[in-house]
Amino acid sequence: MTLTLLGWRRRVAALYAAARSARDPEIGWRTWRDGRDELFAGHPDSPLDEAARAAFRGLPVAGYDPALRFDAVLEPAAPARLEIPTAADGTVRLDRLGTVGLGHEVGRIDVWWLGGYGGGVFLPLRDGTAGRTTYGGGRYLLDTVKGADLGGDDARLVVDLNFAYHPSCTYDPRWSCPLAPEGNRVTTPVAAGELLPPGGWY
Repeated sequence: MTLTLLGWRRRVAALYAAARSARDPEIGWRTWRDGRDELFAGHPDSPLDEAARAAFRGLPVAGYDPALRFDAVLEPAAPARLEIPTAADGTVRLDRLGTVGLGHEVGRIDVWWLGGYGGGVFLPLRDGTAGRTTYGGGRYLLDTVKGADLGGDDARLVVDLNFAYHPSCTYDPRWSCPLAPEGNRVTTPVAAGELLPPGGWY
């Protein structure tokens, strides 16, 4: 472990801060998209191995759709706890905070609090593209522990499906990551966010 990982997290947090402060959400999304390309291509903590980095030409991303951005009210839900084993990080604890409605495209999905020191909001999504044009285990919309935060207030979350991104385990099997639980799985395809290249990443 080195300070380069701290540098990665600072740069990710800065990309989301720029997205939150942008007056035009699409401009914020473009900043985020371009910044992720730079990190994947050149940062020592890129989830891509050296061979994949050498061939990297950018992350495949669907075009921006403003209809897929939501200022979502967090609605109450029955308490639930999940304990998810991972290969590298031990058991990850998730506690359900509530649910958010994401239009007709997705409907209502669960919002989780990720356990551990500090904690944070965790919002994964596995939609109808999973296993075809996106990773089979789903993508992440928010993970505030790692800086992936689009804003909101004490009762609302900004959830923009255009910012759906793949977890690190999509790019290399040496990584492990918590995947979308049942309350975060929908059958409707969401044609937004990061996509897989033909043939996947490995």
